Amino acid sequence: MKARDARVLLTGATGGLGRPIAAMLLEAGAGVLLAGRSPARLAELARELDQDSRERCDWHEADLAAPASIETLARAGTQWRCNVVVHAAGVPAFGPAGSLSAQAVQRVLDVNLLGPMLLTQALLAGLAGQARSQVIFIGSVLGAIGLPGFSAYCASKFGLRGYAQSLRRELEDGPVRVQYLGPRSTRTPFNEPAVEAYNRATRTAMDEPERVAREALRLLEDEAAERFLGFPERLGVRLNGAVPTWLDRSFTPHRRALAETPADPLQQG
Repeated sequence: MKARDARVLLTGATGGLGRPIAAMLLEAGAGVLLAGRSPARLAELARELDQDSRERCDWHEADLAAPASIETLARAGTQWRCNVVVHAAGVPAFGPAGSLSAQAVQRVLDVNLLGPMLLTQALLAGLAGQARSQVIFIGSVLGAIGLPGFSAYCASKFGLRGYAQSLRRELEDGPVRVQYLGPRSTRTPFNEPAVEAYNRATRTAMDEPERVAREALRLLEDEAAERFLGFPERLGVRLNGAVPTWLDRSFTPHRRALAETPADPLQQG
């Protein structure tokens, strides 16, 4: 679908990836309904991006951890005549698996996995009734490679990728195109100081959020089913899918870095 024909419901719109994705979509001619938890930040972003027309850029408050809020957002998206959903909302969870509180684990699964699933289900009938529509999940390379320190986060993204893959195959004969974009680590405030230290210790390559935004726009227009970003991450995805145990020893530096990383009290029980 060409961007100029897209009316996009974008979750996580005020986040480190959401903002550049929204800006790039609007610049390419799309309409964007911004969704997020903060009305003040959403209204400010909408003014920054398009001061002339609420028809091209509007916003709606929503919390993806709250089913009732998801239902309200789905109704708003349908009324706004969205034909594309971009799931960019997400929350982090980093640290040794045994150190994560039950609340932290529940939150990452609710926002990163269950919320997108419920929102997609709520919008599906409307999307299927259009000549052409798309659902784009902004996941992670960690939806295909399990990484020490990211057990709960990987679980949420593995689940999201599995949901996207299953839904893509289920809807193959209809008008709804389902896609998955897997960025690698990205320079945004999403990364807490402990993750930044971990990335430095493991020499993890990072991308600017604008690159991810460009790839999201490209995915919209070329309608590829799935794309991962970065090398050697793309190779790692292939190897991990074929023979996952081959990569186990390659993560020794990551295990050691995790052991030396200070615990985040916000993730603890």
